[in-house]
Amino acid sequence: MFVGRSAELDTLGKAYREDGFQFPVIYGRRRVGKTTLINEFCKGKKTVYFVAVQSTLKENLKILSNQILSTIAPGAPKNPFASFREAIDYVFQTAKDERIVFAIDEYPYLAESDRSVSSVLQTAIDKYHADSNLFLILCGSSMSFMEEQVLGYKSPLYGRRTAQFKLLPFDCFTSSEMMKGFSNEEKIVLYSITGGIPEYLSRIGQNLSVYENVRNLLFDPSGRLFEEPPNLLKQELKIPQTYNAIITAIADGSSRLNKIATRAGVETSQCSKMLNTLAGLGLVKKEVPVTEEQSSKKTIYLLDDQLFIFWHRFILPELSRITAGLGDVVCAEVFEEQLSGHVGHAFEKCAIQYMWRLLKQNQSPVPFRKIGRWWGNNPKERREEEIDFIGFAKDNALFGECKWRNQATGEEVLDGLIRKSEILPAFRHKHYILFSKSGFTASLQARAGRQNDVTLVTADEMF
Repeated sequence: MFVGRSAELDTLGKAYREDGFQFPVIYGRRRVGKTTLINEFCKGKKTVYFVAVQSTLKENLKILSNQILSTIAPGAPKNPFASFREAIDYVFQTAKDERIVFAIDEYPYLAESDRSVSSVLQTAIDKYHADSNLFLILCGSSMSFMEEQVLGYKSPLYGRRTAQFKLLPFDCFTSSEMMKGFSNEEKIVLYSITGGIPEYLSRIGQNLSVYENVRNLLFDPSGRLFEEPPNLLKQELKIPQTYNAIITAIADGSSRLNKIATRAGVETSQCSKMLNTLAGLGLVKKEVPVTEEQSSKKTIYLLDDQLFIFWHRFILPELSRITAGLGDVVCAEVFEEQLSGHVGHAFEKCAIQYMWRLLKQNQSPVPFRKIGRWWGNNPKERREEEIDFIGFAKDNALFGECKWRNQATGEEVLDGLIRKSEILPAFRHKHYILFSKSGFTASLQARAGRQNDVTLVTADEMF
């Protein structure tokens, strides 16, 4: 079942229908659905689809040659081309007379097998693009490589691409399309673990309960996601142990650079570089209060992958018990004692995604330009305060609070949010929006009905 990516698919389709050479670049973290998008696009089209491997250029050339000849000249002997240049020239020349899609997946592996590959491609594009009908796709999971070595201005391929797509995980609403049969509350719980990664969502059993799915996928040593985070690090990084120590430090509550470095046992300068690498993989994010500049001294680092958050909080500390066959016990403990807090943080992400949806539909109470978490000092009460999100533009602001708990949200939550908003007097026009898993008390609903600066949203109303 193909879900989401309709905008990307439409753009690729329009480009395909245009005459002449096209060169879209598709990239994004692993498991995010790049290959699925390409396969969906290539249906019914003459396509040379080549997946590069972590091997020598000779081995990659052998595989590439077989793919090219099987598609373009199926009756010809499958002798490998003598060079990558010869293979590329052959495809470009063949595409003078017909539209051919030539997709190179995991391009970083190919480029790493021979550093001249990008220059060879650049030469062929410059030589043939004027009268070619080739639809060339480069795809890669290493985001830093694709941004620097394919799209970056120092790359031989710079300026040649005709479109680029950075695929991100699905938001909770698109994710819900892959969770048919679950309640809206259950969809948010599952989103809090999968983080909208299509590959993880595809593993959810539609005929199983949320508990059964989570237990089978993560609390069983044979589960599909049991070893996913460490395996992903091994695939992407040369020294996964150190990166794992950094991730663990963040998962355990360290958020400042110095504290993360100390906890992980690495130099601060090295830790900073490694955090940037993890950010490039979509696993860590650098965050400042939404009203601050990116250079703010209040910068913190957070895990930005829901599965990594869940795994490091609940699986890693219990590996001994889970591998000893006590996964059912551990899973039951997590669901009874800890899961609600984990889902609550993801609920805040869902609320922000909901606000972006309202903004696109011109339905947001405040037409904000920026939105995100805020934290800072309350000088009046001499303590740190946090606001789940603020969306603002000039002196208009939207203050949001999210409650993932089993009791209805009452007026005291609204009063607390109003009190915290007074720390930010620069915003003269304020609107308050509350999100609640379990609805709202009658008194809060009555108050919201009387005031035009308060909006109440239940989890069900979000979908």
